[in-house]
Formats: sequence, C-alpha cells, structure tokens
Amino acid sequence: MIVQNGGNVLLADLNEAAGSELAGELGDRSRFVATDVTAEGSVAAALQVAEAQFGGLHGVVNCAGIVIGKRVFGKNGPHGLDAFKKVIEINLTGTFNVLRLAMPLMARNPADEEGERGIIINTSSIAATDGQVGQAAYSASKGGVAAMTLPLAREFSRQGIRVNAIAPGIFRTAMTDKMPSKLRENLIRQVPFPPRFGEPAEYASLVRHIIENVMINGTNLRLDGGIRMDSG
Repeated sequence: MIVQNGGNVLLADLNEAAGSELAGELGDRSRFVATDVTAEGSVAAALQVAEAQFGGLHGVVNCAGIVIGKRVFGKNGPHGLDAFKKVIEINLTGTFNVLRLAMPLMARNPADEEGERGIIINTSSIAATDGQVGQAAYSASKGGVAAMTLPLAREFSRQGIRVNAIAPGIFRTAMTDKMPSKLRENLIRQVPFPPRFGEPAEYASLVRHIIENVMINGTNLRLDGGIRMDSG
C-alpha cells in the first residue's frame, strides 16, 4: 500500500526468503533487511539501511509477533516461564525496541505544515481486552502495547511524532493460517459482520488512514468486525 502510493519501505523481518521475495516484487522503492526486533544492534543496523537507502525515516509500522497458547496450569503442570518471556520479548519488548531507536531518526526530520515529523503505528490485538483461556502471555504482551500508546504519544508530541496502535481481531496471517480448521470455523462464527477473517489489505487501509489523518493520535483502534471474544 505504501509503495503503491509513492512511499519507500524497509522490510525488517527474520524470514529472509519471504522478505527478499516481497522486496523483489515491490521494486526499487523497497529494501529487505534481515532483522531481529529483540536485538538492539540488529534493529539499529536496519534503521541505518533505511537512512542510507531512502534518505531518512518518517514512519514505523510494528507488526512482528508470535502467539504461544498455554493454560497457566495445564495437563503438564504450570505454564513455562521461558515461553511467557519469549512472547513478551518479541511482542512487547521488540515493539518498544524498534520504536525507541526509530524515534530519534524521525525527530531530525523537517516538520511539515502541521509540525509533524513522523508516525509510529504499533500492532496490539483485541486479546488485550478480550483474552481467552490460554492467552495469558499473548494478552499480556498486547495489553502492554496498548497501554504504552498514550504515554508515548504524549511524550513524542514535543517532536511532532504521533503514536497509535491497531487492535486487529481475527485476521488472515501466517500465524492464523496454521490454526486447525475447527478452531478457525469457531472464531469465524463469533464475528458479527463480515463473518470471515480480516484481510491484510484491510489492515493496510487503516494504516493509510492513520497516516493521512493527523488528528488520530494516542489511540488504540479496534479492527475486528464487531467480534467480542468468548472465554475460549
């Protein structure tokens, strides 16, 4: 969506094969850099490529995330602490790591007529408020993303940088594609309208609107077809 509208995109992800393929499809306005969002040096190196390739950085869309579904007390005993930490590290700490390193680069941009220099869009989830059984780690991570939206927006307002979060419902992603068909069908039945998984293009459409509408700031926006998850 960004490339189609004349922007440049740095794709930062662990999946080198998929990232390189997508960058090839998008052409000269994109570049892929293998990146671990939890590692300071890896993120810093990716951001340096963005500056060198495109002459600056004006926005960040944080989408990296994993889910580990486990009951706190399951058949095999208590929830593993390492599993909990891993979800927090990628979903919450990784998001924070990227934005904290990207923000100083955006702060150096010349301000536009509104005084804006950049935008940060993070990905929370409806699990932040509608978490199901087995989602303690995932809900905690996404709740953290949602909770830091307003304090970041307030702090970064001095530099003219907006911060928002999108809270998707059930969307078609590489993560949900791996779900058993029975679970997918159960989730779809819970969506009032439209009764289906959301599409990546619909997420991208909201990203575009947030970018273009300067009044959207410090907000967590649900994108979920009206679903309110049951207890699971």
